[in-house]
Amino acid sequence: MRIIHTADWHLGRRFRGIDRTFEIAIALEQILKQAKALDVDAVLVAGDIFDVPNPTAYAERIAYNFFCELQAAGIPAIAIAGNHDSASRIDSIAQLLSLAGVRALGKPRLSADGGTITLNTKSGKLCVGAMPFASEQRLLDANSLWQSGDADRRKDYREIVAYLLEDLTRDFRDNTVNILMGHMSIDGARLAKSEVAYYTREKYLLSSQTLPPEAQYVALGHIHIHQRISETSPAYYSGSLIQLDFGEAEQEKGFCLIEVEPGSQAKVEFKPVACHKPLKVLKCHNDNLDETLEAHQYHPGFLKVIVELDSPQIGLADRVRQICSQALLIEPRYPDAALEATEITNIDPNNFDPAAEFCNYYQNRLGTTPKPTVLEEFQNLYKKFKETVNN
Repeated sequence: MRIIHTADWHLGRRFRGIDRTFEIAIALEQILKQAKALDVDAVLVAGDIFDVPNPTAYAERIAYNFFCELQAAGIPAIAIAGNHDSASRIDSIAQLLSLAGVRALGKPRLSADGGTITLNTKSGKLCVGAMPFASEQRLLDANSLWQSGDADRRKDYREIVAYLLEDLTRDFRDNTVNILMGHMSIDGARLAKSEVAYYTREKYLLSSQTLPPEAQYVALGHIHIHQRISETSPAYYSGSLIQLDFGEAEQEKGFCLIEVEPGSQAKVEFKPVACHKPLKVLKCHNDNLDETLEAHQYHPGFLKVIVELDSPQIGLADRVRQICSQALLIEPRYPDAALEATEITNIDPNNFDPAAEFCNYYQNRLGTTPKPTVLEEFQNLYKKFKETVNN
């Protein structure tokens, strides 16, 4: 049996004001072509289909068109909600999505309530225990409904997740391909730092021991770097579909292709997809800034430019974008000595000279005096600020 595992599409993603949906659509087209060419039996989508709970019509159209194209090719799909998705929204359209051959789950549920999905594929039976993302509060509230007595109720988020994951394996059989799919953060995974930090630490950070050993493969979503959790675990993150932030710059993106038979170990191959607008980080000094920019002025994607400066420079962003209009972020950096904490002094508000204090700050932080143009710009900004406050 051949299965595609993908996740973290983030359709509708806006980055520095730019809608990345078109790039994601191109990546999904590549997956669709591969699914047909490889004659896969099913596609698993491990959460974060959309970037926001209420996506744009364009983002929805791209997702649903992908599923319809899969159905036309005779390839069923299973999709779960991630922390960026609206679980209620996905559950509300699950019946409609089933008409396109998609089994969709928004909220976590027990195996007997539909949490475990069995598909009759052309290569045999596929059994998937599906665990969508759930906030701590939502899962604790649901737990009170699952458990009959107060004494049996679990009050710890991790304990509830472990209980649910184990429950989702109850329909696993020796004659089926048994896969667990979840949108969660597993301890030891390398972060791209473009994930929502709150949902990758503390109570949301789960031990790999939480994953039931009965699963032949564990399809994970939420972490944007493709990786295997450990050499001894069948758990993999497929990673995001495009480079979503500069923390993912120059990372290879794609999906996991799984080949597996009942009772056997899964063979996993990472299949890359081309990035339509690749992200790149340039680091240079003010002395070789123009030379560095000219070497990348035809870069097809977006740039982050880090410039080492001895002191602040007016018009740096304009200078960069005159050569590289695709530079989305320009970050000045100063010598380490300039970052040392400065001594705090008491200032008499009745005898306050803003220009003099600015010069003192500049001297303390950078060890030099500001250029006349910098001082003039400061005085203009201070005047505008004071006028705004007075008005």
